[in-house]
This record gives sequence, C-alpha cells and structure tokens, in this order.
Amino acid sequence: MPKGAGQKLKLYYLSQIMIRKTDDDHALTMPQIIDLLSEQGISADRKSIYDDFDALREIGLDIIGEKEGKGYYYRVGGKRFELAELMLLVDAIQSSKFITAKKSSDLIKKVTDLASEYEAKQLKRQVVVQGRIKTMNESIYYLVDDIHRAMVENKSITFQYLQWNLDKVMVPRKDHLYETSPWALTWDDENYYLIGYDREAGKIKHYRVDKMKDITLTGDKRVGKEEFEAYDMGSYSKQNFGMFGKKVSTTVDLEFDNGFVGIMIDRFGKEMPIRPAKKEGWSRTHVDVFISDQFYGWIFAMGGKVRITGPENIVSDFKDKLRQQLEE
Repeated sequence: MPKGAGQKLKLYYLSQIMIRKTDDDHALTMPQIIDLLSEQGISADRKSIYDDFDALREIGLDIIGEKEGKGYYYRVGGKRFELAELMLLVDAIQSSKFITAKKSSDLIKKVTDLASEYEAKQLKRQVVVQGRIKTMNESIYYLVDDIHRAMVENKSITFQYLQWNLDKVMVPRKDHLYETSPWALTWDDENYYLIGYDREAGKIKHYRVDKMKDITLTGDKRVGKEEFEAYDMGSYSKQNFGMFGKKVSTTVDLEFDNGFVGIMIDRFGKEMPIRPAKKEGWSRTHVDVFISDQFYGWIFAMGGKVRITGPENIVSDFKDKLRQQLEE
C-alpha cells in the first residue's frame, strides 16, 4: 500500500485494532499498536498515535490508558454493545424462525464483528443455527423493507400470498393479488406478521411476511387509521394463541393448580385477577382470549392443571373437540 494511502486510513485501522484487539480484559502496549499498524503498511510514532487517540475520543471511541507496572496499556472502555447485549442479539437471531439459516449465519457474523476477537470466540461457542426449523424465504428482508417504505410513504400495497401444497411447493393462495394498507409489523409465535387494514372487508387483518411475495406500492393512500389506532396490540399479544381461528375476544373462566401460577402470569400478565377456587390448592381467574384450536391445545398441554370452567358454550366446544379427536 502506498505510504500516503496508508496514512489516510490510519485512523480507521487504529480504531479497528483497538475495537478488535482490546476489551475490559485485554489491552495493548504502544509498541504492540505500532507493530499492528505496520502490518497494515502504516508507519506511526508515539506522538502521532496520542493525537489519533484524542481524535478517536472526540468521535466517541472510549480509549483508556492505564499504567501497569513500568508500562502503559491501552484499551477500549465502554463500547456501543456489551458482550451480554451481543449474546442476546445472537440468541434472538438463532431462535427466529422467520430468518433463514443462511441469513442467520450472515447476521451473526456481523454481530461478532462488533466485539473484540476474544469476545467473538465466546459468541461463536453459542452459535447453533444448522438443524433449526427456519423459513426458506431468502427475500424476507426485502419484503420488510418494502413494507416499511409503504408505511413511510403512506401507501397501500398489493402482493401475492402463498401457501404450501402437497408437493412442498409454495403456491399462491388465491388467483388474484391481495391488497392491504400496512400499519404495523409484529412478532407472534416465532413468526413475523404484517398488520394491515383490508378496505374491501372493512377490518384489520394479518399476514405472515415470509409467505408474501412481489410487494408493490400502489398509488392509493393507506386507509383504516382509526381502526388500527383502536386496535390494542399489547392486549392482542396476550389474548392471542396463534394467528389462526376466530378473532373475537371472549372472556373465559379458568381454574388452575397453584403450582402453575407462573405459567398463567407469563401468559396473561400480572394484572390477571386471582381468586381462591373451591378445590384446595387451586385458584380461579377470568381472562380475555381469542378462541382457537391453539388455545384449546394450550389448555390440553397443561395436563389437567388448567381447566376451562366457563362460559358453558366454550366448555362444551372444548369437550366436543376432544371427542372428535378420540373418534377419528
């Protein structure tokens, strides 16, 4: 590298050396820093590096110099992301079904680049992507970008909505394009959903983003703002047991074994009322849920420790579904 070109990149290389080679437990001496810059074809002396450190501090890089014994050691102090925060990001990427395995690996590599090389080794030890069930839609990032652009520009969108067939091929669900006014993106049951307003149906609907294709912004402005503002997203996430089933909120009476109180609060929130039940060691509550097969499946999975006690039509419906399963 020509000397002039190297000097122009000196600040960049110095910042990368400090970010990648130092952290709270690892530091560099000035001779080590000079040698690492030399490997990049950049000559430097102590005084110029001191000046460069001042420049890096001015742009927000926390360069710390500490005396240890007879020498001085230099490291980066507070970073944009702490190791624990990067681990949370890696865990979220790994567990996200809507992110493909290939894109997961790409994203995790970018996250590890934010850490020192020593911290990166700890991040890589917990990376397990292969074998997880992931979406196969590599274009999901472009879809999300198109949706955000439509919301920023206040435009409705058209798109194809896909479903699997028995040949394991994604095909259009209908022979015409869907149209919606996009208002929000939400996370539910490890999937990414678009919340939009269907002008023709006159109501809020949701769509799995990884099953959308060929999003096009129309020339029409979004509609359904009032309906969306009246739509309680926080309440919806607590009431919802999967994005399928009847989306009519119903108050359901439940009784549960006291040992399951943590599961109930995790599901319905701390504001859930709790009263003693007639059966010793049990409590009762009432919560608003969207009745669906997923809700009934959740009750069944509790192994008899959570029971529906009302209203009667919901109790009967649950029993009928259990009987149908036994008869088939």
